Amino acid sequence: MRALGRVIRRILQALLILVVVLASPVVYVETMCRGSATPASSTPLSAETRPEIRTLLTYPEWHIVHAYDDYAQVIRDGDPHDFSYFRAIFGYWSSLCTLTTEAAALGEIDGGTRQLVYVIGVSFTFEMLMKAAYEETIGRVATIIRGPQHARLDNLSAQQAAEYAAFLQQVPWYRYDFRGDAAALNQVATDAFRDQERAFSLGLEHLARAAYAGVITNAVAATTGFDDLTLQMVVIGLPEEAFTNVDGVSLIAQTDAGLEIETPRYRELTGLLATWADQGAEFIDMAGNDQIMFTATSDAATQPGALASLARQGYGDTRHLFLVPVRELATVLRTLDARGLRLEHIHDY
Repeated sequence: MRALGRVIRRILQALLILVVVLASPVVYVETMCRGSATPASSTPLSAETRPEIRTLLTYPEWHIVHAYDDYAQVIRDGDPHDFSYFRAIFGYWSSLCTLTTEAAALGEIDGGTRQLVYVIGVSFTFEMLMKAAYEETIGRVATIIRGPQHARLDNLSAQQAAEYAAFLQQVPWYRYDFRGDAAALNQVATDAFRDQERAFSLGLEHLARAAYAGVITNAVAATTGFDDLTLQMVVIGLPEEAFTNVDGVSLIAQTDAGLEIETPRYRELTGLLATWADQGAEFIDMAGNDQIMFTATSDAATQPGALASLARQGYGDTRHLFLVPVRELATVLRTLDARGLRLEHIHDY
């Protein structure tokens, strides 16, 4: 009984340590990352408005998207233990601290958004810690037994990771077919030890994600509902045909301020805005807001005016976060090449 008691105490101590580790960054952001700026008043021009502060607070979700993309890039030629899980975790919380501080100039962070970035941050941290614990031990041993050449499931898992990262560019993660990936691993696996190890470990990971995705899907449907997939803005500088001839884009009205249009959101919007800026468009208002954030990559470790700069794993370059006035966005986009920057994503609201 004494031995059992010691085991139980150690388990409880380990759980307590895990809770402290997961809660620490939340406490830090809450207490140490508060800005003092006052939001400037503005008059919305778009009929449908969205909170301006979300242009900053959508980044934490995208940091996770970028982390999966980095991971896919690393394991394409390397192994999972080559990925720095702790750097990915630190990047999430450090960027959230910076953006939370900057958010004071755009408005107050509502309780739902604050809860969201903490929940996904803790979930991401837990996932990365568990993957690090496994891949740095059992996973690393499996690669030693395998030898220097990738096994069949190393290649398949790298392909699945890249497909998942691409999927996240436009669709929420909880809609991904994790069970399909788990089944594909079992179907392709050979009798080789590495293949069996990958099929088992990654299969469990996919099935756990699938179960969690089901919970999140139901929670979203029962609370806030699924996010709107369109955005309204006011644009000038191009004829109506430049917008109405694009799939998914519709003209709402022609106003004194310019053409009011409705567009898709997320990754698709980034491509549209870059194209229209190249064609000579100027953006006057987006969802009633006059500030917007975008990310760009460069070969330099820092960039003037960047809110934050984060090194990308597997790419050998750096991601930079910029907040600019909506009315200056088109001009900024047209000058990125001259500054050695490559547009990555424009964060809508």
